Order: sequence, then structure tokens, then C-alpha cells
Amino acid sequence: MRLTGGRSAAAIPDHSRQSPVRASVAVVIALLVTFQLDRITGSTPVQHLYYVPIVIAALRLGWLGGLTTALGAIVLYHLANPILLTFRYGEADVVQITLFIAIGLVTAKLTADARRLRALAMTDDLTGLHSLRSFEARVKAMIRDSNKARTPVSFIVLDVDRLKALNDTYGHLTGAEAVRHVGHLIGTCVPPDAVACRYGGDEFVVGIPRRTEAEVAALADGLRRAVNASAPVLDGRPFAAATLSVSVGLAHRSGNETDTIGAGDGDDAGNALFRAADRALYVAKENGRNRISVA
Repeated sequence: MRLTGGRSAAAIPDHSRQSPVRASVAVVIALLVTFQLDRITGSTPVQHLYYVPIVIAALRLGWLGGLTTALGAIVLYHLANPILLTFRYGEADVVQITLFIAIGLVTAKLTADARRLRALAMTDDLTGLHSLRSFEARVKAMIRDSNKARTPVSFIVLDVDRLKALNDTYGHLTGAEAVRHVGHLIGTCVPPDAVACRYGGDEFVVGIPRRTEAEVAALADGLRRAVNASAPVLDGRPFAAATLSVSVGLAHRSGNETDTIGAGDGDDAGNALFRAADRALYVAKENGRNRISVA
């Protein structure tokens, strides 16, 4: 989907990692096959095949898996070539053993760096919630599952009330910390199967599956109350409870064929739910703020 209705966002898919158990089995099989070939042939080209399980382990199991597999390859390399058990190493043997360890550690380091960069791309740096890209990918999957199972899905859209006044009075760092504070409360209050992101300066959206409209309204009101009851410390300055408040718009799709809000698949359904919740948010603000409006 692509968020519309006054704001926009982009999306990328979220690929899951291979099961550690499956990766471990593949590593063990690759090691044993290479060991048998090495024992039979004793040739250098075959011995280079030890690199394959080492790289697989480092990619899928991290530096510990890469290092453990490298050590396993060294042991098997010695067993396949009994002369090495007397520690009579040739220059090629030293290079080979060194490469086993180096390839495991370097591959694991590059993989960890790539995962760290991916995590940064999928996370909003101010609040720790999902980034826009991560949110939209997750919501697509959420709506797809809802369509298959005919289960409910809801959006709540909220923003911080009178943030401009806070910025003007105390400075933009105070305003940014207010947004961070609200984002952390959202992360604490929403259920584990929900997905939340900050899609604008002080604007948030949450996708919630498998809840009735009454349950989502109660969740949204609990979040609104939590924000209003909190006494945050912003830019080193303590603020009283009720300093912050949020207005919330809610849109719900029951999963029934007769429900027209968010009807359809993928982008269309997500956009329709978002627009409905966004319109409800403006109704909440027009009616006095610090309240919930249901589409």
C-alpha cells in the first residue's frame, strides 16, 4: 500500500530468514560430504569446498556459527589428511586453515553489518517504531491474511495535539522529545500482533488485526488516556500530567463481505482504511481534541 490522505509513504518487502535448524542441518551435511571427498581424493580443489558450509553458517547463524563451522572444518581437514595429525604442516596447509577461520569471521561480520543496516532501514530512528516501509509491508500481509480468513482489521491514526505551541514555547527539541515519548507509549500499549509507525512529524498509524471495533476503540482510548496521564520529562524539563494529548481516528473492517470500508486487496484496502481513519482523526480534532472518532 501507499499511505494517502494528506501524507505519503513507501514500502519494501520484509524477507524472513531461513530457519536456524535447517541451516544447521545443511551445514553439517555439507561438511560431511566435503570430508568424504577430501578423504578420498586429498586434493586442494576439493578442500576448498569446506568454504561452502562455513559461509552458509556465517550467513545464517552469525559469527558463532561461522567460527564453530570453521573449527569443525579444520578438524575434518586433519582427519581426512592423517599426516596433519602429526602437525607436519606445509605452507598450503597453513594457508588453508587460516582461510577457514578468516572466511567464517569476515562473512559473519559482513552479514551482521547488513542486518544492522536493514534494521535501521525498517525502524523509525526517533521512536523505535516501524519505519514507513516496514509498516506498509507488514500491513499488506495483514490485509492479505484478513481477506483469506475473513477476520477483522483496523487502523488507528493519531497525532499529538498542539505540538506547534509546545515547539514555539519550549523549542523544537522539546517537541521532538514529546513525539518520541508518545511513540514509546504507542509501542508499549499496542498488542504484539499490531504494527505501528510514525508516518509524519507527529503523526502515527497503527494496524491492528483480529479485533472487534469495540476492542480497538478500547485500545485506542487506553492509549489516549496513557498519553494524557503521563508526566514526561522533555529536554530535561519535567512537565505535569495532561501536558500532552492525542486525537485519534479509527477505521474498522469487520471481514464481512457487506463491509465496504477497506474492501479489496493489498494497496486499495490499506489506502481505504487509512483514509477513513485519517478523516475520523480530523473530526476528533475539530470536536475539541484529546478524543477518539470512529469512521
